[in-house]
Amino acid sequence: MLSGAPFTRKQRLTQSMEYSRVFSKAIRSTDRYFTVLARNGVCDNSRLGLAISKKIDKRAVARNKLKRLCREVFRQKDLASLDCIVMAKRDAVGVANKTLIKSLHKHFCRVLSQARKQNSG
Repeated sequence: MLSGAPFTRKQRLTQSMEYSRVFSKAIRSTDRYFTVLARNGVCDNSRLGLAISKKIDKRAVARNKLKRLCREVFRQKDLASLDCIVMAKRDAVGVANKTLIKSLHKHFCRVLSQARKQNSG
């Protein structure tokens, strides 16, 4: 499943100002595994930020697995120039990868369609 393609710095939200900008006026998509926030970006490519805390799971292995899955699904989607933040929930730990991937695909599709509606309307 993992593509092996690098997740470059250009594809990341790196500064707290960038996170704050997305949090301030975000398009939101939520289910029992993730909350995805998105906002039209200032770059010509989409960027991803991850907010997966120790509250989700104390084990770094579990948190890193979620981060890898989020990055991989993000890489597969063409999100125009959206800045996205993925926040995991406790229910995401221990769930099959297939379920999590399906959930993330739905979220990214949902925020992309809402962003397009905002731009056109």
